[in-house]
Amino acid sequence: MKRVLMVSFQFPPMAGTSGVQRALRFAQQLPSLGWSPSVLTAHPRVHPQTGEDLMAEIPADLPVRRAFALDAARHLAIAGRYPGFLARPDRWHSWLLGAVPAGLKLIRETRPDAIWSTYPIPTAHLIGYWLSRLSGLPWVADFRDPMAHDGYPSDPVLWRSFAAVERKVFAQAARFSFTTPGAARLYAARFPAAADRIRVIENGYAEAAFQQAEHASRAAGPVDAVTAGKTRPLVLLHSGVVYPDWRSPARLFEALAAAKAEGCVDAARLRLRLRATAHDDFVRALAVTHGIEDLVEIAPPLPYAQALTEMLRADGLLLLQSADCNDQIPAKAYEYLRARRPVLTLADPAGDTAQLMRRAGLPHQAALEDGAGVDAVLRRFLDDLLNARAPLPAPAAVTAAARESRAAELARLLDEACASPLPTAEARP
Repeated sequence: MKRVLMVSFQFPPMAGTSGVQRALRFAQQLPSLGWSPSVLTAHPRVHPQTGEDLMAEIPADLPVRRAFALDAARHLAIAGRYPGFLARPDRWHSWLLGAVPAGLKLIRETRPDAIWSTYPIPTAHLIGYWLSRLSGLPWVADFRDPMAHDGYPSDPVLWRSFAAVERKVFAQAARFSFTTPGAARLYAARFPAAADRIRVIENGYAEAAFQQAEHASRAAGPVDAVTAGKTRPLVLLHSGVVYPDWRSPARLFEALAAAKAEGCVDAARLRLRLRATAHDDFVRALAVTHGIEDLVEIAPPLPYAQALTEMLRADGLLLLQSADCNDQIPAKAYEYLRARRPVLTLADPAGDTAQLMRRAGLPHQAALEDGAGVDAVLRRFLDDLLNARAPLPAPAAVTAAARESRAAELARLLDEACASPLPTAEARP
């Protein structure tokens, strides 16, 4: 059995983000694929939201080291202000100070064959970089989404900080993984010398978690058929963060307002439920502006298992992604597939998100920013829901999105990294 040290900021008890699932499920599934993991993460004090629901899913024999870390915005600010250098490349840069010595100790204790670190916290890759350099172990850098790209981060100083981390990663790591084809292409063009070492390992869903959610759904009683919409409103669910810049429902709200004015929808027939938006005030104000507050329900976060159960019981699911994020796919898209419900996708048809859903046989799509397109597809989608003819995800697409297959891809990538020569000192920055 080979061993891998996994560096992940997002790990239970962190809550409020689907990103926790990637490292947790890999840690659960890698042992059956010949890799025994240990985890280096941050002290829970740094997480703005925590929960105990996923703690029980951490394998009992998994070594987990929670290193010292602070959030500059909460722990180092005076009167709400703190020096910018404390938050470059991110607000949790202090984690590096605790994680490197803790990681070296964990390496001595567990004697791993490889290191794996995962973004979206750039400091995680800096930790992977230093642990690899100091230990001589091969390192796989899991970017998930692009780090420094057009318009993000908007602060040019922070953008240069992100770009500097990227250069370090591509000078030291043996392999690189991204969650979408578009992101992989972007970095193959940016770092052509490393193009043959870049892989795509998509996100996915946890089958065991969905089986538990299905049990809970059955225990809660049957869900009314769509044709029962005469006695209760249809529920169109968006589960997760609504970003004002990248996942704004503004055009959707305009379309709902127009449909309401024409008598096509009302509160007795439709409820748009936005669960755990993280920007409730923005969404609420937008609903009021368009006069559809009676159609829009803003709901608080749920524990993960309950959130999956809610997906299973919704009449339809809503996916939002702006054209600025064409190289990204929301992690919940794969959970939507497993929920086997109709999906309304508001994303650029040329982007990775829309292409994933089209491959799954889900045709109700329009660009998030296209007001006329959103209006037309919303009406078709609701009509298909009401008449019980909205297509469900193709079974083959559902099976392919299981996290078990992603873990197998990671195991192969770790094997590749161990078989490859380490970078020479001359190649490092």
